[in-house]
Amino acid sequence: MAKKCTARLILLFGLLLSSLATLHAQVINSISLSSGGDFETVAFDVGDGVIVHLSKTGTLVRWGAIAFANRNNNFPERLEAYTGKADFFVSTSDSAFRGKIQFIGRTYFTYFSSFENQYLAGKVKTIGNITFDYYREFENESFKGNVKSIGGQAVSWYPSFENSGAVGKLRSIGNTSLTYYGSFDEASFRGKVKTIGNVAYSYYGRNDLPQNRGGLKTGSPTVNVNGITFLIR
Repeated sequence: MAKKCTARLILLFGLLLSSLATLHAQVINSISLSSGGDFETVAFDVGDGVIVHLSKTGTLVRWGAIAFANRNNNFPERLEAYTGKADFFVSTSDSAFRGKIQFIGRTYFTYFSSFENQYLAGKVKTIGNITFDYYREFENESFKGNVKSIGGQAVSWYPSFENSGAVGKLRSIGNTSLTYYGSFDEASFRGKVKTIGNVAYSYYGRNDLPQNRGGLKTGSPTVNVNGITFLIR
């Protein structure tokens, strides 16, 4: 009887560890923005040392095991081929996702099929337990087709009628808002990130040395706001 109880406890402990590992994985690892303020990718940690990068329109841009991450995070981490278990949808799968990654390790990927919504076909639908939704074709021109929500976090973008320095750029994710220098600001930093949450950014301008103009003056290129790491390249 004692042996059976011990075996059950070991099994339960193993399941608990597995659940915790699954919960730890599949979280937003980072959001990368270009030096000009444009959205590049949102990265997810799917466990087993693997990072996947998605575009704003739900396309898997790149993925792999982290070989090296720069401590300053001022350029993308170097990814190498993942040698663990991974597979792709076969040629007989739906045309919207055949040939795309199906699972990496314990993380399963799904995509919108060709018969669900033609406009969404082929976009990432889930990564593990994270669900994705997208702005439809009738939405504002500057962000239709972009990701609308990641899990329980809403994602918004600046519409076409905003100041031209911000049009189409990331406006908010969850409770973190972003602002940008507008079209009336100095040309050397027009459109660049102005604030991420309560973190402010400034740049060298016309009164500074020519070689420094447009370069980051204050604010870190790597900042964690509300649990998400933002990287400005």
